[in-house]
Amino acid sequence: MFSDQIIMYASFRCAVVTGGNKGIGLEICRQLASNGILVVLTARDEKKGNEAIENLKESGISNVFFHQLDIKDPTSIASLASFIKTRFGKLDILVNNAADPGAVIDPEPFRAFGAFDFVLDENAKAVKDVIDEPYDKAEECLKTNYYGTKGVTEAILPLLQFSNSARIVNVSSAYGLLSVISNDKVKAQLRDIDLTIEKLDDLVQYFLRDFKEDKLECNGWPMLISAYKISKVVVNAYTRILARKYPKFCINCVHPGYVKTDITLNTGELTPEEGARGPVMLALLPDGGPSGSYFNQTKISSFD
Repeated sequence: MFSDQIIMYASFRCAVVTGGNKGIGLEICRQLASNGILVVLTARDEKKGNEAIENLKESGISNVFFHQLDIKDPTSIASLASFIKTRFGKLDILVNNAADPGAVIDPEPFRAFGAFDFVLDENAKAVKDVIDEPYDKAEECLKTNYYGTKGVTEAILPLLQFSNSARIVNVSSAYGLLSVISNDKVKAQLRDIDLTIEKLDDLVQYFLRDFKEDKLECNGWPMLISAYKISKVVVNAYTRILARKYPKFCINCVHPGYVKTDITLNTGELTPEEGARGPVMLALLPDGGPSGSYFNQTKISSFD
């Protein structure tokens, strides 16, 4: 039965979107499906995932499947990879969208301060009672945004190698630019063309140690929304490492813009539909397109 399904789906391009049940992720699923892509929408919460599928179907989108995924759980990741292999035989597009903010923010005073436009290190003392960043939240953020993204990608890579036009899109942030770090030695390591995943993992552990020991400021790490910023910095670096390792793929990261979603407490300037345009554009890049690049929405930009 499943071999017949694989033959049936062979003519379709297939995509997986993590964190696909709401916000930008849901819109990425909608737009990819509208372009004829067969989409596996994933979410940690099975009920919310299935509700998202039903909402898409009610709007006329039928080529979307749901599979539960907790990107911090290796067993859950393995289950997804097995599902794709059995059902489709390959994968063409992976969009790593799921993310954790790494902080607890008091919404009303946060908006009064100017929301994310105010999240600059010089304002750290002014918002200390508005943004709470305990160590466990920082650790959870890195486990999700970096290690989770890496875990899903490594499990899916063998399936992407069966594709004639493999694409990986890592949804990043303008907070992932190297300018958020003032430690020149760390920035030099991240810019190093020979940077390895092992060295990147070491940098993450270095950051977490400094976070735990209250050494962020003295060692040149960002002070506000620090775990989220570093998670996106290292996702950008991971993107470049992957692109170098898999030259036949198109692998890029993208800042979707300042979007009205749960993670921004709905303070953004763009709709989720507008925020999805950059990731979808990169997922549908023609052969020979850029790889190992950072995009600000739909425009190629600098990692700095």
